[in-house]
Amino acid sequence: MAIVKVENLSKEFHIRKREDGLLGALKGMFNNKKIIKKAVNNISFEINRGEIVGYLGPNGAGKSTTIKMLSGILVPSKGSVEVKGVIPHRNRIENAKNLGVVFGQRTQLWWDIPVSESFSLMKHMYKIPKAQYKENIELFSDILGIADFYNTPVRQLSLGQRMRADLCASLLHNPEILFLDEPTIGLDVVVKEKIRDFIKEINKVRKTTVILTTHDMEDIEKLASRVMVIDNGSIMYDGKLDKLKDIYGTEESIQIEIESPISNFEELFKMGVNDISYEKNKIQIRYDKSCINSATIISWVMKKSKVKDFIVQGINADEVIRKMYKNPIKNLI
Repeated sequence: MAIVKVENLSKEFHIRKREDGLLGALKGMFNNKKIIKKAVNNISFEINRGEIVGYLGPNGAGKSTTIKMLSGILVPSKGSVEVKGVIPHRNRIENAKNLGVVFGQRTQLWWDIPVSESFSLMKHMYKIPKAQYKENIELFSDILGIADFYNTPVRQLSLGQRMRADLCASLLHNPEILFLDEPTIGLDVVVKEKIRDFIKEINKVRKTTVILTTHDMEDIEKLASRVMVIDNGSIMYDGKLDKLKDIYGTEESIQIEIESPISNFEELFKMGVNDISYEKNKIQIRYDKSCINSATIISWVMKKSKVKDFIVQGINADEVIRKMYKNPIKNLI
């Protein structure tokens, strides 16, 4: 059952037109000409309870504007939005009870007081029952290690600690939907994994619906069951990441370590290989797997030299999305 429904949604901003320089600024005071900027252009989608959805796009594509309409901060110019049966901009308080929000570069915690006191304030703001609050603090302390800095002022936390505290704060009131904006930005590998594991656990145990915007494609590959790609305010793709890889991710590479050198690779190029780099006894071969497969390449190399080791690497999500922007295919939705 859909917990988020978006139908023919658009958002336009009217920007006053002005010229550069002081003279341009003076003219602008008496000039009422405006430019209409379509930040979101007639998009429709539904998100079911318990889904983890990656919402992707370059800066200025319309991601943040969409999230702000879902959270009730912005009013749509056209179309409709429903979050758990509530129209967000008309029922902001009720809508906020269903949402948890984490912004990677901003905090919802009070800067000069300990984490524990920020949590206590949120307990009263959301009117969280005492038993629920205690249960959540214990759960988050166990999974996220909150106890290590529970009584530390927020301004003294490292970025990783602050992100973990923000995640905890966003989930204290048991929201059914969690908006995550760059949740692992600037974090080291260990903390990233801890946060990803936590998100997966909360999704699994509580069926929390997660909408994730990020430029870290590893977040998407490890968390999202579905991706939506937006550009210039319109949705270019909505579906499984694997399907997108099938369309744009046909290129693979294989690194082969050999015992003795090979002098000529002309035959491999004729078979469909795109590029070959050779350093010492290691060969890096890039190829289109729709033309030639790794088994054929390895078999050819084995006839020329003894193979000591090899690694096949598929294209990652970052490259897939980059290719999609350069060469969009219509009717992917």
